[in-house]
Amino acid sequence: MILLDANYILRYLLKDNEEMFTIAKETINNNSCMVLNEVVAEVVYVLEKVYKVTKSDLVGAVSSFLLQSNIAMVAQKSNVLLALKYYEENNIDFVDGYLCALKDEYEVKTFDKKLLKCCR
Repeated sequence: MILLDANYILRYLLKDNEEMFTIAKETINNNSCMVLNEVVAEVVYVLEKVYKVTKSDLVGAVSSFLLQSNIAMVAQKSNVLLALKYYEENNIDFVDGYLCALKDEYEVKTFDKKLLKCCR
């Protein structure tokens, strides 16, 4: 199992460096890979803040990437995908979206009004 870094996933998604994209594509498409929640959060942050990718495009790309059958996560993939949905629909950051995705399993405590609304 290969553990992927945000930088590696970004090169794969953005295709902005042909050499790195080719290496990343070969690795990702031909191996069992693992992605940590924290890495997904970093990918979302970089795509949104640095590359100014729209939430809709970002959610589509990251969701498609995570839905590949050879991509595993320590966390339940369904919770991360739900977090991306909440992130897009509720105008909250990804980490808050993840907290909201866990609202049925845990009681979420926050003073953040947007997150409170999402958790209702």
